[in-house]
Amino acid sequence: MRCSKCGCQEDKVIDSRTSREGATIRRRRECLGCGFRYTTYEEIEHEGITVVKRDDRREVFSREKLIHSLRTACQKRPVSPKDIEALADGIIDDIENKFDGETPSMAIGERVMEGLRKLDKVAYVRFASVYRRFEEPTEFLQEIKKLEDNTL
Repeated sequence: MRCSKCGCQEDKVIDSRTSREGATIRRRRECLGCGFRYTTYEEIEHEGITVVKRDDRREVFSREKLIHSLRTACQKRPVSPKDIEALADGIIDDIENKFDGETPSMAIGERVMEGLRKLDKVAYVRFASVYRRFEEPTEFLQEIKKLEDNTL
């Protein structure tokens, strides 16, 4: 690691801890050049996932894109950033366990809806309306009716 204060590449690790339920390692470091202390995080790279879109295009999976979608659906809802991160981690774990290399975008979308349904019903309907491309108000009502039927 390069010190952000002096640019020296020599440092020592003072403390290491797992964070986000073991998904990352937090390391506290001290620069041997200037003594500045800083924190770094290590996390597993998810390079091998390719998403196959509806039109057969392929694109590299992006955790940031998933987090952005979840945040958008949960905007102005009582859902903590920690809950969003945990949901994203669970979705990524599921995808990695069920698929080798290529993952249909529908599998990701369905897993997101399943997670949001448990987390926040309004966020679920928001996401579903975009994902399922609702065009009529009756489609919203049908989805809400399904939610009500499942909770009774």
